[in-house]
Amino acid sequence: MELEVGQMAPDFEAKIETGETVKLSDYRGKKVVLYFYPKDNTPGCTAQACNLRDNYEALQKAGYVVFGVSSDAEKSHIKFKEKQELPFSLIADTDLKVHEAFGTWQEKSMYGRKYMGTVRTTFVIDESGKISEIIDKVKTKDHTAQILN
Repeated sequence: MELEVGQMAPDFEAKIETGETVKLSDYRGKKVVLYFYPKDNTPGCTAQACNLRDNYEALQKAGYVVFGVSSDAEKSHIKFKEKQELPFSLIADTDLKVHEAFGTWQEKSMYGRKYMGTVRTTFVIDESGKISEIIDKVKTKDHTAQILN
């Protein structure tokens, strides 16, 4: 089932890089940017994270809480977060439950080889927990502008 704008975002419970558990429903009353990316420390994912980092103040002023989500483990997230000085938390979705709930774990193809992986997608969730925007054509170097449009 594909998620659509106007639907309630699937609630989930997952661990962030510190090992703490976060629940999406705990952020009701706030706007949430939930961005799914393939892998820590890769060029596109680093560009995207750094764009959000560099514009984090503007995102906060607009009332957003930001979470990055990938299938990488907490240890990988800690290194990525420290190296890039990211001010927001990264969700370690190693069991793919969050990816599956949001439909971002899909078959991909590279050089004729098919494999399962993360489809880079951002969900903007409003204060009531509804999806207000789905960005599936992510511009990694200018992602904040897409969110704040």
